[in-house]
Amino acid sequence: MAGAFSNGIYRRLFLAQVLSLLGSGLTTMALGLLAFDLAGPNAGAVLGTALTLKMIAYVGVAPVASALAARLPRRAFLIGLDLSRAVLVLFLPFVTEIWQIYILVFAFQALSAAFTPTFQAVIPDILTKEEDYTRALSYSRLAYDLESLVSPLLTGLLLTVVSFHFLFAGTSIGFLASGLLVASVVLPALLPDTMPLPFRKRLTRGAWVYLSTPRLRGLLALYVSVAAATAIVIVNTVPRVKGELGLGDAMVAVYFAAYGVGSMAVALLMPAMLRRVAVRPVVLTGGAILTVGLVSAAFGPGFGAGLIIWSVLGAGASMIQTPSGLLITQSCHDTDRSSVFAAQFTLSHGCWLMTYPMAGYLGVALGLDQTFAVFAVIAAGAGLVALAIWPAGDPREIEHEHPQIEHEHAHGDPDHHDPTLSGALKPVRHSHGPLRHSHIYIIDDHHPIWPS
Repeated sequence: MAGAFSNGIYRRLFLAQVLSLLGSGLTTMALGLLAFDLAGPNAGAVLGTALTLKMIAYVGVAPVASALAARLPRRAFLIGLDLSRAVLVLFLPFVTEIWQIYILVFAFQALSAAFTPTFQAVIPDILTKEEDYTRALSYSRLAYDLESLVSPLLTGLLLTVVSFHFLFAGTSIGFLASGLLVASVVLPALLPDTMPLPFRKRLTRGAWVYLSTPRLRGLLALYVSVAAATAIVIVNTVPRVKGELGLGDAMVAVYFAAYGVGSMAVALLMPAMLRRVAVRPVVLTGGAILTVGLVSAAFGPGFGAGLIIWSVLGAGASMIQTPSGLLITQSCHDTDRSSVFAAQFTLSHGCWLMTYPMAGYLGVALGLDQTFAVFAVIAAGAGLVALAIWPAGDPREIEHEHPQIEHEHAHGDPDHHDPTLSGALKPVRHSHGPLRHSHIYIIDDHHPIWPS
């Protein structure tokens, strides 16, 4: 752990991430109790709607927020989002109507959708060594998994001494502390000779880079497998454990813990794994593991076998999610990183937006075993698509040709424009003669199409 945590800025940002995740987790727990307080037996429907609104906010807000943030100092932007969330959750104890929950949940998740990709894009600027960044990705995955385990436990402990309404005050304090930690560091500035593109292009640039890069298209296909597995686990663990196995609430928590343990085990092993194996076979293996786990779950396993399967599903998902940030960082320029992370955030959560309602509806209409079988087919199909569109030989350096071209840049390009001569903040029209060369290939204005 010395490599990443020896960096003081990263230590503080990691703690800020932990506090932010813990605040979000406690907010989710408290919202469930608030929904039951207002809706009684219909609390499940309220939470289902809130979860759908969360996904809509994630899908719709992240690219817009990224485009807007390109003109803002990153530290101030992150602090503002933390402070806004801290203020927003303080309104929740005063909610008296269900529609008010929906509005506040959407606003809260919209702020989180702006915070997460911006935060993710900052870390590679701080940890410039790939090994340190790979470890940081594992720590981030561990933080997410630990939050899912710690939040229910901490909620239970707090509820022994305070009403659930006071949980919202605690989450507000967590967001304030996160904002203070971000304020205590100086983040690396974006290139001074870079001027953001017009808003319309900034809005779509991340998705353009992402969807034009074969390895990222393959990653997105594998996120369909992740969404299939995690959605059915989140939605149908309770019906499987309490309905089919006839066990109590404690065993539901044990099943979720088994999933988290599998995920954390892989996250801990990931840095050593990526030193020996390339990312592509690791994430494709993760997709295959998810398919096997879903097929196994379709045979109605008992308690012990079910725990093993849930831990296998957690491990498979983590094999795809943990190294995803490394793939994104390797596949875009520093100036595009925030928008590409936002595209990943949007596109991946679009997968969950489809699988969450499918898991709930099919579980009721077909039964759990049949639903696991359907989702196994989805995961297998997604894995085959990834295998087909992500070339086995995926070198970072590619020899390619440029035809003669004349074009204009409205934003500074440090590789081609000298700001002392042409002015980086002004449109510069220039020409390039025909050229054949080899370098790390990344989609940008000079390389708009991936070479065949």
